[in-house]
Order: sequence, then C-alpha cells, then structure tokens
Amino acid sequence: MTATIPRTEGQEPPVVPSPDPQPRRPRIEVPAHAWDCHAHIFGDPAQYPYKPGRRYTPAAAGLDEYKRMLAALGIEHAVIVQPTIYLDNRITLDALAQSGGKWRGIVQPDAQASDRELERMHALGVRGMRFHPGRNPDVLARLASFCARIAPLGWHAQFHLDARQLPELAPVLEKLPVDLVIDHIGHMEPAAQARLDDPGFLLLQRWLRDERAWVKLSAPNRFGDPMPPYPQVAPFARALAQANPDRVVWATDWPHSSFYGHMPNDAELLDVLADWVPDPARRRRVLVDNPARLYGL
Repeated sequence: MTATIPRTEGQEPPVVPSPDPQPRRPRIEVPAHAWDCHAHIFGDPAQYPYKPGRRYTPAAAGLDEYKRMLAALGIEHAVIVQPTIYLDNRITLDALAQSGGKWRGIVQPDAQASDRELERMHALGVRGMRFHPGRNPDVLARLASFCARIAPLGWHAQFHLDARQLPELAPVLEKLPVDLVIDHIGHMEPAAQARLDDPGFLLLQRWLRDERAWVKLSAPNRFGDPMPPYPQVAPFARALAQANPDRVVWATDWPHSSFYGHMPNDAELLDVLADWVPDPARRRRVLVDNPARLYGL
C-alpha cells in the first residue's frame, strides 16, 4: 500500500518526493504521436495558491521538467489533469495555453463557471471534468447537473475511484449523458485483497466491452506492488486491455503526487506495456489511436 506520512493538526503537509530527474529512453518502441494521458503540473504557490487543508505539498514539478520527461520518453501529446490542491483550474489552463494545441486538459468541477467560461476552456483544449466520489460523497448529487452542462461540449466525466465501488455507483453513473473514464486501472490494489473476479472489476470490463467507459492503464506503483514491473498489478491491467483494446489509454501519472513509495523512472511505466499489451499493433492503439479519439485531436 502507498505509504502515508502522518502529520499533526495545523502542521503543513509534507513535500512529496520529486519524480526521477533523469528519465531514460524506454526499451519498447514508442510510435510517433504517442500520448501521456494523465499528468499534473505544479507551480509557484504565490501565483497558484493552495487550498486550505490540502493533503500534500507538491515537489517542484513544472512545465519544463514535464516537457523534459516527455522528450526522453518520445511522447508528443499530453493530458494535464487539474490537481485537487488548488483553488481553481488556472494552472492547468495556463499549461494548455502554452502547449501549441498538442495537449488536452481535465478540470475540477466549478459550479460557478459560466457557459462562456466552459467554452473558453474547451477552446484551450479541456475535454473532461474529474470527480472523486469516494472523498466527497455529495458529489454524486451534483453529477447529473455537471454532466448535463459538459455533454454539449463532448466532454467526458473522469472518475478517481475504486472499481470495487462500481456496483453501488452504477445506478448513478450509467445514467450520465457522457462517456465515463476511470483512472488508474480502477485502483485494483493487490495489497488490499483486490480480486480479478470482484463484481466491480467485472462490471468495469463489461463497460469497456459495451463501450460505456474508458480506463487509464496508469499508476501501478500506487497499489502495494512496490517495484517495476509490478507483477501483482499486471493481471488487472491485462484483463482491462483484453476486455476492449480500443477503450484503454496509457499514462505516467507524473509527477506521482501524494506518493511516498519507490519512485519509478517514468520509462519503466511505459515499458510495462510490453507485458500488459504484448502485440505492437494493439500498443499503438493504446498509445496513439485511442487517446486521439478520446481527446478529440
């Protein structure tokens, strides 16, 4: 299980360890126009203030460091996901504005955003809104209204959740008028006795087959299998890729925010695809074709 750092009331949360500063070239062949479909950008808190009561303090991990990592891996396109620790979505929108149109973005819900602001976000490259139903139960009550607003833009709803919750959440999620995107292999954590035959994981595979959902093959380092190539996580990633290879995408989860375990070199996270998706043609779909469809490039 991912290590947590205890802190006392009123104490600043600890700084997360930095990502590996020397990303290497992957061992697998990376096709042209490949995507990293989940990363975060962090900036100067004087410019981008933190929320009070945040869970962690990010390492210095800005645009320059991220671009250097992408170049080392041979990745052209990226999806920047708004971190939860900020007061608004500005840091992600600013990153998109500097991407030359090659990046896409996912924002946090903002009930105050006008239709004109949503359209501005869309023009910058935003293609989805991210929800955390496990941390904020009343988010379910607001899901329908948020998704009704983003559906005309063609955005999707991205969920940071444990797939074992899906039978409970399905009556709400299945009615949403947008595509569903599930983060990080559905958080199927071997260290927490996750099973391949869990009803929620089976439901997630059915959603993939029925083209109701997409899944990100990402963050295997977070689920209690501490060292690459994460053999305990691999059966879950393989099962999802086999359920529908046209509905899975890959991501680094750079810079691994709120993670205190063994810090992987990001190339290792790309190399595991050789095990999860052995066929090079299918890997190309995961890295290039699928994200181009999902994020509308």
